[in-house]
Amino acid sequence: MSVKAAFMVPHPPMIVPEIGRGGEAQIAETTEAYEQVAREIGRLDPETMIIISPHSVMYTDYIHISPGKGADGSFSQFGAGKVKFHVNYDTELVREICDLAEAEDLSAGTLGERDKRLDHGTMVPLWFISRTIDLNKCKVVRIGLSGLPLTDHYRLGMIIREAVERCGRDIVVVASGDLSHKLQEYGPYGFAEEGPAYDERVMDVCGRGAFGELLDFSESFCEQAAECGHRAFVVMAGAFDGQDVESTVLSHQDVTGVGYGICTFYPGKVNENRHFLDEYLRKKEEAAELKRQLEDPYVRLARSSLEKYVLRKEHIPVPDDLPKEMLETRAGAFVSIHKDGALRGCIGTIGPTADCLAEEIIENAISASTRDPRFPPISPEELDRLEINVDVLGEPEDISSADELDVKRYGVIVRSGSRRGLLLPDLDGVDTVEKQIDIARQKAGIPPGGKIKLQRFEVIRHT
Repeated sequence: MSVKAAFMVPHPPMIVPEIGRGGEAQIAETTEAYEQVAREIGRLDPETMIIISPHSVMYTDYIHISPGKGADGSFSQFGAGKVKFHVNYDTELVREICDLAEAEDLSAGTLGERDKRLDHGTMVPLWFISRTIDLNKCKVVRIGLSGLPLTDHYRLGMIIREAVERCGRDIVVVASGDLSHKLQEYGPYGFAEEGPAYDERVMDVCGRGAFGELLDFSESFCEQAAECGHRAFVVMAGAFDGQDVESTVLSHQDVTGVGYGICTFYPGKVNENRHFLDEYLRKKEEAAELKRQLEDPYVRLARSSLEKYVLRKEHIPVPDDLPKEMLETRAGAFVSIHKDGALRGCIGTIGPTADCLAEEIIENAISASTRDPRFPPISPEELDRLEINVDVLGEPEDISSADELDVKRYGVIVRSGSRRGLLLPDLDGVDTVEKQIDIARQKAGIPPGGKIKLQRFEVIRHT
């Protein structure tokens, strides 16, 4: 009993004739490939389908797995309410996946479902597949995505396969996800050069079955490309960890400004050279060790502080061998922590609050690693995989307009009454002054259109 095959498919509602009303003709190549996928799944006759959809319940720090005995859905939001679906969930397999995720300390489970209805990322594949299998007999596990790192999504794929083997199931995995939404000026999100680059790269990687390379896509690149299904593809890849894979590209279209790619994947023999997560983490740890050797005193101090606190809940004293400026100057400082390329914590002070800069860094490193409300506290197991930056802030200066800002050189402080929001300079994905100001405004809870005052500041970034 095992994962019999996996399929990478898109989910454009317009491909359903009752919704497209003739418009689906422009993606006929995608339709033809989808029909082939449905026929292959019909021949496999799986006991259970695992459908991974970016439009299911989604949280920043939790991968949602739909609970209950089943769910219903229709395309009513697209004007085709008569097209309906009902699926029965594989409750035993869901429970096994959740138990294994808990044992592996992966933040995933059935909590927090806000809407039990099937989403279109699930129903579009079902529209095709239901023509070749009986949905009353084939059960479903519906899984959403999250803001957790790609590595955690790959781990979920590994857990899925183990759970499948424990439950004795024959299953197929359907990774539902469009590619870039920025392929054409006339598309829904306009054009960005990262859009075609993403589509070309992901189709090449999947066409070669080079699943380890899916982990090398940076968060900023994926965001700029406005991709939809990358994490779904990574979960799928994890289900084949340690196995050869026969990959076939069936189609790729971008005529609507959105990329639609369809591939099939069949497992082969055990291959110890395809444990891609282990390889990825090993390379990261080697790089982190090399970086640690090259870190300047500011970053070494931040790392020592957070490691001591995470491991023993102790504050380190200020070392005696620090550079003179760290002991004799006072300044605001931010400590930013990344794990596997994704932000893991960032907290700092706009102005000095401690007796010296060294103390400022010690305290802010602890706060960034354990008190950032956006993330759970960093665990001891994560310490070897962290990348740390320390930004020492210069004195803020008032400016009269956004024209005096430069996202690469200056950070910004946005004020309105007692509310104040700050954003550091030269951040991934923040490429315009307008976006920089807007993010700082949102952080301060200042509503759009409100009167604001601006300040700018420079930083010295230590990496």
